[in-house]
Amino acid sequence: MTTVLAPVAGAAIGLAAVSDLVFSQGMVGPGMAIDPERRSGEAVAPISGTIVKLHPHAYIVVGDDGKGVLVHLGIDTVQLRGEGFALLAAEGDRVLAGQPVVAWDPAAVEAGGRSPVCPVVALDAGDGMVGEVAEGRVDAGDPLFQWA
Repeated sequence: MTTVLAPVAGAAIGLAAVSDLVFSQGMVGPGMAIDPERRSGEAVAPISGTIVKLHPHAYIVVGDDGKGVLVHLGIDTVQLRGEGFALLAAEGDRVLAGQPVVAWDPAAVEAGGRSPVCPVVALDAGDGMVGEVAEGRVDAGDPLFQWA
């Protein structure tokens, strides 16, 4: 069982509520999303492992068990080309769960006309493998869901 942590503080919501169909229909996998607090801060590693992909707006951490978790900071934020994001780690780095990976400002994302909602996805997880999901407010580093 892998405990996946909330990468940012905010309100835990189901992926079905995400405005991007790729996430809301579970095309990349099951998980949760967070409607973040509208203040600048750091997005943290959801699990301990290696950062295998790192873009300013999204990152994937793969644990020693091979489970990969995608964190996507906002919707359509790839269009920002890194503006408003600061990398705090590098691809290939080993990170501990809760370690800062990217600094960003959800309020600035929203002010630019994009959703700051953050999908957190268990990549390649099968149906029914994600459970014990958080409800309501979470802080960065709080348990978000369990991955069997």
